[in-house]
Amino acid sequence: MKRLMLPLLAVALTLGGCASKDSGSSSRYSMKHDRGPDQAISMAHVPDAVPRYEPVSRWGNKSPYEVLGKRYYVLPNAEGYRVRGNASWYGKKFHGHTTSNGEIYDMYQMTAAHKSLPLPSFVRVTNLDNGRQVVVRVNDRGPFHDDRVIDLSYAAAYRLDMLQKGTARVEVEAIIPGSTGAVLAQSREEEGRSLVSADQAAITGRMLQIAAFSTESGARDVAERLRGLLQEPVQINPVQREARTLYRVHLGPLTGSHTLSWILDQLKAAGYPGAHLVDLP
Repeated sequence: MKRLMLPLLAVALTLGGCASKDSGSSSRYSMKHDRGPDQAISMAHVPDAVPRYEPVSRWGNKSPYEVLGKRYYVLPNAEGYRVRGNASWYGKKFHGHTTSNGEIYDMYQMTAAHKSLPLPSFVRVTNLDNGRQVVVRVNDRGPFHDDRVIDLSYAAAYRLDMLQKGTARVEVEAIIPGSTGAVLAQSREEEGRSLVSADQAAITGRMLQIAAFSTESGARDVAERLRGLLQEPVQINPVQREARTLYRVHLGPLTGSHTLSWILDQLKAAGYPGAHLVDLP
């Protein structure tokens, strides 16, 4: 996941941020070591990239080009490309910086870096260890390691379940816009959007009960943490149980801005695995 930093903007746009190692001569990247986001974020519902015709980018397609003394050649087109090898991923260190074709890298989008495919290209990546697949848009150059064939965004790596290990054995297959594979990828994305919309509609106006406390101060502490974690309203609702009062912490009414699965993932990562939907009090 390490990158090469080059002093000239034109060269940087040609080669991007996805190279072998840092030279230490530039302050382009504020982080020394790459990593994911500071808090665990679910990328399960990020849709695949949709293959569509795009003209070849002005930047990032020079052929041949050199990195660390090694020469690389850009393919004239992506048709028929199918390779197996190792994939890696890159994240926060490069988030917000320029990619090889002049776009801005967003680790939460389904993108990737490749040494020789034309920019942009669309490829299907299959994790050979678990069978998971994603479709990504290639808009960057790299990774410049002999034993790696593609460098994936954080979102794509999450979907392939390879974040913890850092690398994975994959098959990379080009998808040509207008082909059967491209139509299938678009159909899957539309289906995914429908499912997400249905999920959001089903929870709008509902509430999640996070926990119940015997003291109001304990409930207030958790409520304050939740207000800093999620952009959803938080309530403390007391209820009488025989001779005592319980203070229930509720998230909601939910706005529908996020899917239920995403919210539950954030709560679980924050230490609240028992959250569940309840009716309005």
